[in-house]
Amino acid sequence: MIEVLRPYQVEVIANFWRAVEAGQCRIIIVAPTASGKTVIARAIIEQARSKGSGSMLLAHRREILTQTSNKLRGIPHGIIRPGDQPRPLELVQVASVQTLHRRAIKAGTMELPEAGLVIVDECHHVVAQSYRSIIERYPASILLGLTATPCRGDGRGLGSIFQTMIQCPQVGELVSQKFLVPTRVYAPVDPDLHGVHVRRGDYVESELADRMDRPQLVGDIVTNWIKFGDRRKTVCFATSVRHSIHIRDEFIASGVRAEHIDGTTPMDERDATLTRLASGEIDVVTNCMVLTEGWDMPALGCLILARPTKQMGLYRQMIGRGLRPAAGKTNCIVIDHSGATYRLGFAEDFIEWTLDPDLHAENPSHAARDGDQPGGPKIVECRECGAARVGGMACLSCGYLPTLSPCSVEVIGALGLVDSSRRARPNPDDSHIRDEWHAMLATIATERGYKPGWIAHQYHTRFGDWPPYGARPVPREPSIEVQRWVMSRMIAYAKGRRSA
Repeated sequence: MIEVLRPYQVEVIANFWRAVEAGQCRIIIVAPTASGKTVIARAIIEQARSKGSGSMLLAHRREILTQTSNKLRGIPHGIIRPGDQPRPLELVQVASVQTLHRRAIKAGTMELPEAGLVIVDECHHVVAQSYRSIIERYPASILLGLTATPCRGDGRGLGSIFQTMIQCPQVGELVSQKFLVPTRVYAPVDPDLHGVHVRRGDYVESELADRMDRPQLVGDIVTNWIKFGDRRKTVCFATSVRHSIHIRDEFIASGVRAEHIDGTTPMDERDATLTRLASGEIDVVTNCMVLTEGWDMPALGCLILARPTKQMGLYRQMIGRGLRPAAGKTNCIVIDHSGATYRLGFAEDFIEWTLDPDLHAENPSHAARDGDQPGGPKIVECRECGAARVGGMACLSCGYLPTLSPCSVEVIGALGLVDSSRRARPNPDDSHIRDEWHAMLATIATERGYKPGWIAHQYHTRFGDWPPYGARPVPREPSIEVQRWVMSRMIAYAKGRRSA
């Protein structure tokens, strides 16, 4: 059965063809995990095929190839990977990067498929030589990259490969539209990583494993899962194979049904383990860099982050495994033993992605929490339920808000409730104020050529939630208050980038 396209998917596909008509031939579509990347790819492939153009989709994981082939049901296509019978005459091909590189480029035992459209799934890997050697042989073809995290491992942009970026709504917006579930984060520890070196933008894995794979820390993982995990189907991300095995053993010793998989686990055993997790035969699967991408289980309800990282891309890929909605699933519990929430923010935060290879992806909301604005709110632990919340704001998990201490603050324009973070929060009942701000932000965005995501992000920063889904504000002349507020945000953001 062909899935009906969501409104934002229709818009993204139209923007892709508009970019092609404008002469762009190296395009990246940014779509959060579970937002329907493969559905978008199918529609574009089908439209290209109707024009007589061949397409080839490249992926690096068996699971992605299988999922893509299933989504292409009804469209004749070949699969290029070990164990599949080649169908070279089909206009559409789904190819393993490793297999195609080995057969067509290194060994020369097959010809590269003809393709006017080359699609690279999980294209944040595209800087690898195997990908580039294939792409270089399609100089006249349209190159389309698909990813939830458009950055290299060190966080820098992919502008050395792609020319333009088209974005789907981000995680926070998709949560508000009910296409994704929100996270409930417990961050019981910010691990001491002093002395662990950083190489190529992330912690050195051997040093990281030594620091994290300690009996007390491993025991804390199990204790906190029993306390916060709600006995949900759970995946744990570890720092090394040994660390993953130790965590599994600790779960088993505590009477929890757990199994471990890693890169050396045979495919049939890996599939059997994940099937047992889906069916409820086991409660927890521990792994080391196996389930970070290309794998989906909508019923997955809890993630344990036991692998610290400085990489925005890796962090959001791990979190993305749990955001798919499922029957009876209201949120995804994240138990963060890695400190990534403190370093990189919440999954629902708006990310400033960039193509510039000299710049890094930024989380301006978290940067403001983390010190760009002195006295600004930090991520703190809720006294009532233990979940992570933004200081001064009600806990999203239980609604708890500490008693506010009176303090003095200078406010321009409409008055708001002053909380312990020394920020004035608008009265949530003042919907007319929100509507006015929404309209004035839309006017500023139109004047400056900003995208709709900028409006939503600024609205979220100002009011703490996203604009009503589908709202189309009537442009309104910005007030001095709004202009000054936008200018203050731009100045704070610029200072943050300079200090970074």
